[in-house]
Amino acid sequence: MRGSCLCGDVVWEGTGAGELMHHCHCGMCRKASGTAFTTMAGFPAADFRFVAGEAGVRRYVSSPGNRRCFCGRCGSMVPGAPFQDIVFVTMGNVEDDPGARAIAHIFVASKAPWYEIPADEVPRFDAYPPGYPDPELFASLPRGAADGRVGGSCLCGAVAYDLEPRIDGWFQCHCSRCRRARGGAHASNLFLAAKRFRWTRGEEQVASFSLPEAGRFAQSFCRTCGGKVPRVDAQLGHVAVPAGSLDDDPGTHPRCHIFVASKAPWFEIADDLPQYAALPTT
Repeated sequence: MRGSCLCGDVVWEGTGAGELMHHCHCGMCRKASGTAFTTMAGFPAADFRFVAGEAGVRRYVSSPGNRRCFCGRCGSMVPGAPFQDIVFVTMGNVEDDPGARAIAHIFVASKAPWYEIPADEVPRFDAYPPGYPDPELFASLPRGAADGRVGGSCLCGAVAYDLEPRIDGWFQCHCSRCRRARGGAHASNLFLAAKRFRWTRGEEQVASFSLPEAGRFAQSFCRTCGGKVPRVDAQLGHVAVPAGSLDDDPGTHPRCHIFVASKAPWFEIADDLPQYAALPTT
């Protein structure tokens, strides 16, 4: 197993197919990744090591004993401290196919209101599966929404925004860049005109990383917690909002899957949304 962040500064490797692979729908995972859920799997800590960039890893304590780790340069989620001799890795960063498949959806009671879990055969649990300790639930954050606007924020709450609930596009993107940036099976990004968006606090806390070879591909995140936040493209006049950062229900939902030709080999699309090998043709 080998993986890396979006910018390539942080690289790690280990052995194994990936134990206890699961899709987590908790609020903290959504905020950290910017997606509807994260997919994680465990690898033996004894065989895990950072190949490069460990000094560039930043850590945020999201709950007692739980540190969310991310690359300080690009904001990608990266592995943290071992848990019971296992290092859990966000699978979107993993190269190739280690062989594992998801065995559970967890924290389903906390799932995003705009996301419906497909009718797959993977067991579902409201929190942790039986036999695990009671969870530290995600506390509600102050919202920036008012006057019918939709609010959102980062994991630590330092950055917040709101927007008019008129969405121009909402895509589940399976491209390799989005998977590496967010750490999940796919990104979930909604788009709207910049004039319908505003920061309500913490704009100065937003860091951005652009891939030199990718033109318009970039990621914005909170410098403190690594939580993914909207990216404002002043030149094009639009905003890309990572849907996992939403605090409110926008009243709509993702419209299609894009770049499915590049999807992760360990993830199967099980919903009825339209699929496109790359970008939609219309």
